[in-house]
Amino acid sequence: MAVGAGLKSCTSAVETTNTFQLYGRSVTLIDTPGFDDTTVSDTDILKMIAIYLSTTYQNGHKLSGIIYMHRISDFRVGGISRRNFSMFRKLCGDETLRNVAIVTNMWGEVSPERGAAREQELRSDDLLFKQVLEKGAEMIRHDNTLESAQAILWHLVNKRPRVLRIQRELVDEGKDITQTAAGEELDRELAALAKKHMEQLAEVQKEMEEALATKDMETKKELEEVRNDLMKNMEKIENDRDRLSREYAEEKKRADAKMKEIETALEAEKESRAQRQIEIERLTREMQENQRATTAQREEMRKEIQRLQNQPKRGFFSRIGHAIDSLF
Repeated sequence: MAVGAGLKSCTSAVETTNTFQLYGRSVTLIDTPGFDDTTVSDTDILKMIAIYLSTTYQNGHKLSGIIYMHRISDFRVGGISRRNFSMFRKLCGDETLRNVAIVTNMWGEVSPERGAAREQELRSDDLLFKQVLEKGAEMIRHDNTLESAQAILWHLVNKRPRVLRIQRELVDEGKDITQTAAGEELDRELAALAKKHMEQLAEVQKEMEEALATKDMETKKELEEVRNDLMKNMEKIENDRDRLSREYAEEKKRADAKMKEIETALEAEKESRAQRQIEIERLTREMQENQRATTAQREEMRKEIQRLQNQPKRGFFSRIGHAIDSLF
């Protein structure tokens, strides 16, 4: 997975790691873009996340833990961060908060005293994380070390997997995406933004009339450009509101078709692994039983066993991540 260090969003698609072993458990990490992405609209992000979560849930997979990252170095929690966290809560639902870890990072960017003060503010403010912490979520520090990352995962891997709110709404209740809590929240935000643009457009129109009355053509031209930008933004907002339901249904249908291909591929891979294991066992027996084999022959058999054992394999989450990414 890529890690961003600047202001631009790094993750613009759902990404997964290869499954790895940690404390005796098989772990797969899934990374999703936030609702402050610099390159993808919130409508497309919601579609992307919803398709991934609903498709994996339909195929019997639930999440043991959900991590929300927050930079302790942020001077204050602004409107974008609050909005991002609000959408996070709508996606998860309060019933899954015991599986949520709010992970603070960037501790190296602040003094210990300032970091601790900000952490306490995050814990105690009703508008920040206080409510979710009271409902079972936990706040954990990440100090950018492997040990810290493993400790966070250890906190989550043994929890009972739970169904997220949007999974239950889309799959169990059969709701349209616009009827989900996250879909309704997004529509409210787009409606508020459209209203704001309407007010700005009215103000610009008034200023244009004043410029025309005073024959200030330079100002009038500048205001026309502002007006055109506002109208384009308003058109985009209305388009985003209109296309969410339609495009989700279309892309979910394609995702389901790709799932059938994935199931076939996984079955073939399972058979291939079984055949490789048979060959590994045969070569191992041959090495043990054939006392006349030369050192070179034994080395060749050892290399062949190692090659068979190291054959790359793509698991369910990796395959579905690539499949859904290809839809967008």
